[in-house]
Amino acid sequence: MLSILLVTFPFFALVLCGYVAARRSWLPQAAIPGLNSFVLYFALPCMLYRFGAGTPIAQLLDPSLAAVYLLCALLMVGLTIALTRRGPGHHMGWNDASFGALVAAFPNTGFMGVPLLVALLGAPAAGPVIVTIMVDMLVTSSLCIALSRLDGADEHGAAKAARLALKGVLANPLPWAIALGALASALDFALPKPLMSTVGLLADAASPVALFTIGAVLARSQMNSAVRTPLADYVPVALIKLVLHPLLLGLLGLGAIALGLPLQRSTLTVLVLVAALPSASNVAMLAERFGADNGRIARIILLSTVLAFFSFSAAVDLLTG
Repeated sequence: MLSILLVTFPFFALVLCGYVAARRSWLPQAAIPGLNSFVLYFALPCMLYRFGAGTPIAQLLDPSLAAVYLLCALLMVGLTIALTRRGPGHHMGWNDASFGALVAAFPNTGFMGVPLLVALLGAPAAGPVIVTIMVDMLVTSSLCIALSRLDGADEHGAAKAARLALKGVLANPLPWAIALGALASALDFALPKPLMSTVGLLADAASPVALFTIGAVLARSQMNSAVRTPLADYVPVALIKLVLHPLLLGLLGLGAIALGLPLQRSTLTVLVLVAALPSASNVAMLAERFGADNGRIARIILLSTVLAFFSFSAAVDLLTG
């Protein structure tokens, strides 16, 4: 366990550094979008391209892996919405319930998962992780954004949200970086050495800057939230993310293997650890954009990130020990 904590501690420590820097105003709030843009449009695409190009194309096109992960994501979304909207004492509309479901089903795979799992499990973990990123960006996010429009006055709200979600996916550089990396892998193509060295420098910057930015984004969301959120509105969702999500994915994966699907146990281990990651920090920005309770979403992300230092490390110890 100590050896695992020695690997995971620096990743969570960088998140804490970003959080403290923003809370102490050492990092101005106006600078946070610039850091986010650097990670989103430069560093992270280069890292994903490098991993995609270095991963056998068969791993990136594994239908069993994608099907199991997608089924779990859909179950998580449906269950969280049902509990939020119909549970005792809950009267949330579709907007807040849908973004609560998204934050319960969408791990922080891009900013945290790829570098952390590769550091723990080695380069072969990159392929399954990249597949989960594609599923969450293309399906889970789009579905939850469309569902969030169901209680709007405009009867075409869901359709408009779906088109907006699709437009957002097309404008997101991460799927394109993954696709280009997969194409390079399939064609056995290598960039010229000067270009690949540039990609490598940007890719190496992705992990530290992304983790620092996560902390800063969480601090900003918390500081800008003027409404106090009851514990019952965010603690259960954080626990659903950290406990139910990996447990459900593990059970579905074991069921798929028992049914004869060609899902490797090593791949299932990666998927379960992906699900054990804290909630994706970009959901807070999406919630703010679509008028949901951003303070509640930020608290779920912050709590899941704090607790994940212990729960994720315990999951790694359990699955790899």
